[in-house]
Amino acid sequence: MAMEAGMDLVEISPNNNPPVCKIMDYGKYKFQAQKKASEARKKQKVVEIKEVKLRPMIDDHDYDVKMRAMLRFFEEGDKVKITLRYRGREMAHQEIGTKLLDKVKAAVADVAKVEQDAKFEGRQVVMVLAPR
Repeated sequence: MAMEAGMDLVEISPNNNPPVCKIMDYGKYKFQAQKKASEARKKQKVVEIKEVKLRPMIDDHDYDVKMRAMLRFFEEGDKVKITLRYRGREMAHQEIGTKLLDKVKAAVADVAKVEQDAKFEGRQVVMVLAPR
């Protein structure tokens, strides 16, 4: 029947009793499946992690510039890794850095959520935020 129709006989599930076959144009089927897969690849977005480095004694304008960059990253759908680095005697006043990270969390609360809370890694504190 498949030869008369000029098509292929394709075995769908060989383990059934009796085996299930279908008459179709296999080349066309493979082409459409390939096209569908490439379309799915086009639509997917790779989420990148952008890093923003801060210092505890950051000035107001520098903070504003970093926040604008962070908001732009969230709009693009990227995650943001905030690295707060302490140098020298800044380690003695870690509460300043903690306040700064809380300020950042509060500023981006409506557009981002905390994926990984602030944790110490040597002389720096790392926090990861993801877009909502």
